[in-house]
Amino acid sequence: MGIEGRDIFLISPELALAGLGALIVVADLVIRRKGLVLAIALVGLLVPLAAQINLWAEIHDGGTEMAFSGSLVVDEFALYVKFLILAVLALVVLAGSDYVERFKPYQAEFLGLVYFSAVGLMLLPAAGNLITLYVSLELASLPIIALAAFSKTEVRSTEAGMKYLILSAISSAVLLYGFAFLYAATGTVQLVPAAVGDPTIGTILSTGADSSAFGGAAVLVGAVLVAAGLGFKLSMVPFQMWTPDVYEGAPTPVAAFLAVASKAAALAVVLRIFYSALEPVSDDWSIMFAGLAVATMTVGNVVAIAQSNIKRLLGYSSIAQAGYMLIGVAAVASRSKEAADGQLGIESVLFYLGGYAAMNLAAFFAVIVITSRTGSDEIADLAGLGRRAPLLAGVLAFALLSLTGIPPTVGFMGKLFLFNAAINADLLWLAVAGVLNSVVSAYYYMGIVRTMYLRDPEDTSRIGAGIPVQAALGISALGIIVLGLWPGGLLEVARAAAVSLVP
Repeated sequence: MGIEGRDIFLISPELALAGLGALIVVADLVIRRKGLVLAIALVGLLVPLAAQINLWAEIHDGGTEMAFSGSLVVDEFALYVKFLILAVLALVVLAGSDYVERFKPYQAEFLGLVYFSAVGLMLLPAAGNLITLYVSLELASLPIIALAAFSKTEVRSTEAGMKYLILSAISSAVLLYGFAFLYAATGTVQLVPAAVGDPTIGTILSTGADSSAFGGAAVLVGAVLVAAGLGFKLSMVPFQMWTPDVYEGAPTPVAAFLAVASKAAALAVVLRIFYSALEPVSDDWSIMFAGLAVATMTVGNVVAIAQSNIKRLLGYSSIAQAGYMLIGVAAVASRSKEAADGQLGIESVLFYLGGYAAMNLAAFFAVIVITSRTGSDEIADLAGLGRRAPLLAGVLAFALLSLTGIPPTVGFMGKLFLFNAAINADLLWLAVAGVLNSVVSAYYYMGIVRTMYLRDPEDTSRIGAGIPVQAALGISALGIIVLGLWPGGLLEVARAAAVSLVP
């Protein structure tokens, strides 16, 4: 296979997904039965999935490959995140199959935008240079802006779209400024070498950095601006102000996709830039992320206590969860120890991402059904849900227990790995902060469970869920318990992905 053909092969999952998105829109023009269009959207995901599996089989044996002259890197780290995004996409489409009926006659356009955004998200962890990274980020963000405002008859949805548009534009500008400073300091935009021996930001910093913080003022400013720009996508304090408003106003399937897939891609970019390009100055940014982790966890959990709207509460919960993940990012100091501990921080983050996807999606899927049937997002209206909808209440309660970090759920195992990485990196205080924040989170998570099971409902009518939603709920709930009881399989895959990232 020639070089050009090989390049196409290396991005075949993204090409297949983009083609599927276009096919959905075209099929809607010629097919009268909209259920068939949804079936095409779901079954069609097997094509990019097959391409992903094929790539993993090749890369797992042959190592990292570059595509398009170093613009894209295909390694186990990128493929791990891509698998996660595809899984989230499939489950969100499955769970939202009934919800999208309210968008008649624009269901296909809604699905197409979700798929096009997923293409950008899949390209993000594979970005080999800063230019590709920025283009992929915009490809992922622009469809989400339209999706957030898709409920055109609801003022909150339009407001959510406008807020996301304005703040996303500001964050993109900040990110570009950061890239400009890094380029000025190093003379290259390359994150990974396009060919053996080619200079990258990391190799130049390792040979030319001075003894000041971050190896010089330009790198310092660049790193801070990049962290700020990506902090918007991660809902990291103090850049989290958009999260609860957008989650509340956007269609619930969009909020679920944004909370999991977008966060996973953004965190992958943080790891790619800071572990690969800025690794020579890791001692400085490790402390920066440790402080941001504490601030993000604390603000997310404390403010969540005062929320009465379930979608806003999940928004603040996702902010707190981002703080837990930043613990693993901050645990870079462990790389100075034995090789066996070298990737501990990275693999703990990747494992937690997988668990976070399962438990957060389970919560959002239950909320999709409940709010659609009751017409209310208020936590008080969940009263008596344990009697009205035992299945939904059980899955939601189980997901909230996992988000709290109670065994034997994946949330407990994920936090255990993150806190262990922090302790191994001599950041005991950071692990203690994480434990204390988990205790705080139990207050508002268990408050929802108490409302569902111990308070009497005003309406005693039963709440049911369609078969597709039940399937999505079952898969996500199964992921919570399976990954909690048998974490070894996902941890091994996460370890292989972490090894491929570390230069």
